[in-house]
Amino acid sequence: MAKLFFRYAAMNAGKSTALLQVAHNYEERGHRVRIFTAGVDDRYGHGRITSRLGPQREAEVFDAQTDFSIQPEGPSRVACVLVDEAQFLSKAQVWALHELAHVRNLPVICYGLRTDFRGELFEGAATLLALADDMDEMKTICDCGRKATMNMRVDASNRKVTEGEQVEIGGNARYRAVCGRCFRQA
Repeated sequence: MAKLFFRYAAMNAGKSTALLQVAHNYEERGHRVRIFTAGVDDRYGHGRITSRLGPQREAEVFDAQTDFSIQPEGPSRVACVLVDEAQFLSKAQVWALHELAHVRNLPVICYGLRTDFRGELFEGAATLLALADDMDEMKTICDCGRKATMNMRVDASNRKVTEGEQVEIGGNARYRAVCGRCFRQA
């Protein structure tokens, strides 16, 4: 029986690197994967999954209208669905991925953030936390050395930002992965 997996972490924990490794492992053994990334995240180009370590590849882009009704049968059978930036999935899309795993027997592995810069759940992450059969927190560290669990948005002067739109795409110049203490003290 296939499962819906959710691999979550603060920023810079290696989520995209892990996804690329899983895709490589399936493909090295002759299996076909479908890989998706959020259209809203174009830091490295539209439809690209890029690891900070260097590896990258093209991916299918999902947005609010994407239908995840994938048929795993046929000569070019899909062995696994991989989703990067899963926090941007809608509740309905997570339910559709859940159906892929439980009705169509197709493993689905989602990678993404759990919370935003205010410590609030993203819709996709909240639904994945409710429905995923298997969850794993990937680890990264704060500047202070503790486990980073929060995503802190910073301004050009490296000061914590506490207001604004939930989604603002940015990398290390805009966000810091921090522990709860550093998040509170900033």
